[in-house]
Amino acid sequence: MSDPIAAGRPGAASGRAGSAHLDEQPRPGRWLALSVLVLAVLLVGVDATVLGLATPFLSEDLRPSGTQLLWIGDVYSFVIAGLLVSMGSLGDRVGRKKLLLIGSVAFGALSVFAAYATSPSMMIVARALQGVAGATLMPSTLALIRNLFHDPKERSLAIGIWGAMASAGTAVGPVLGGFLLGHFWWGSVFLINLPVMALLVVVGAKVIPESRNPAPGPWDVPSVLLSLVGMVGVVYAVKEAAVHGLRWDIGPAAVVGLLALLLFVRRQLTLEAPLLNMKLFHHRGFSGAVLADLLTILGMSGLVFFLSQFLQMVQMRSPLNAGLVELPAAVGAVGAGLAAGWVARRLSVRLVVAGGLAVVGLSLAGCMALHADTGTFALCTLLFAVGIGAGFAFTVTADVILSSVPKEEAGAASAVSETAYELGAALGIALLGSIVTSIYQGFATPVGVPEHAADAARSSLGGAVETVGHLPADQGVTLLKAAQDSFVSGVDTAAGIGAVVLLGAAVAAWFLLRGQALADSVAPEPAADPEAAPMAGSGTTRHP
Repeated sequence: MSDPIAAGRPGAASGRAGSAHLDEQPRPGRWLALSVLVLAVLLVGVDATVLGLATPFLSEDLRPSGTQLLWIGDVYSFVIAGLLVSMGSLGDRVGRKKLLLIGSVAFGALSVFAAYATSPSMMIVARALQGVAGATLMPSTLALIRNLFHDPKERSLAIGIWGAMASAGTAVGPVLGGFLLGHFWWGSVFLINLPVMALLVVVGAKVIPESRNPAPGPWDVPSVLLSLVGMVGVVYAVKEAAVHGLRWDIGPAAVVGLLALLLFVRRQLTLEAPLLNMKLFHHRGFSGAVLADLLTILGMSGLVFFLSQFLQMVQMRSPLNAGLVELPAAVGAVGAGLAAGWVARRLSVRLVVAGGLAVVGLSLAGCMALHADTGTFALCTLLFAVGIGAGFAFTVTADVILSSVPKEEAGAASAVSETAYELGAALGIALLGSIVTSIYQGFATPVGVPEHAADAARSSLGGAVETVGHLPADQGVTLLKAAQDSFVSGVDTAAGIGAVVLLGAAVAAWFLLRGQALADSVAPEPAADPEAAPMAGSGTTRHP
């Protein structure tokens, strides 16, 4: 596999000499720049996990309905999924460093807004706006890594560190969040973003080099709007249909969303400077890696979203204890992410990705046996296995995606990767979360419990915990037990569906990533497969 960094620049057609050769030389200070870039990734990981831990406290304070609680959990993913491609392409045009720093400042300011939200609606708006800012962060960091590290082995290690820090964020988040929730109010979990963002902006402004596409063309606003309307329309329709069944507004939303996405694709094929180069998907490795990412996070996210509630409101653990139980997943992902590039070169890309996904799928199948009395060791073992499998799969697919495109399109390609991740998260929370909610709300009213109390408990498990405090002891115990049993039944069902999705993703990855390999050096190799032929504008060849 060659490193197609010379594409799109003067002198690219003349081979690997001249400016192309100079551009392939190791960039001084690249590891220091990487250490700053991963701060943004660490922050995103922390932010996602502490929100899950804060959900029970937020529920008691803001009293959201079950649907509002789902929106609080997934509106960030909806918005970010709709804007990632647009923001990745914008970074290619105006400068990835500039967009990263602007987005970091905005993300910090919106964290304050979320921390002091006084109603479910205000929290939903805050999370939506955080999605706008968050859309600038992840594609920018991954694209900058693509441009900082030209040697494939160094880039694999850098991507492994990038992924490991994301996992470290999920490890630090529950523990730090548990400490904060034990001593402060739930808004404090958002305020921890501020010092990290301040450090990123101050240091990053000095050590991160700017990079952009030297000839990007205009940023097409109609494409931006079509992408946003399409993503939000489709995901809204799926979510609302799953929660409420067919309703008058669901059909039009789905039609508008699908039509907008169709128009988006057609427009990209006709523009001289598209927001997203659709020819990227002609590369089988690129398409296979993107699909694997989407299916993986879709299968995992529903369970992950409800895991903290299970630990705190079914097993009645403290926030800190719940965070420590979740820690092995992040530990496994960190170790696997750092080793993924090395292992994939010695085995094969498809074996590492498909094998990792199969491990996650089997672990989710094991989660179907979760119940109120499941022990800490069993939980930690299952979550550790999930972390290892996901760490291998996500790190290698990210490497494949970045290696498949010219560096000038690194932002757009990174955005596709992150869009798959965020869209999978949104759909997973919407679909699997809605299944959990539907099963949970179906529990029968226990004998002796007033119907109005049971109805209040059915709004959410947090609502049930709050409701039992206003009932006589015997009625409260009976109602809480019924609610917990129903919630566990929903989580077990979601885990089973997630297992099927992950095992299906493993099979798809095995076939789609056939012949895909990670490069060992920047030296060009001849393409060995028509499907690995150079994409338009790349000016280079690739090994499949």
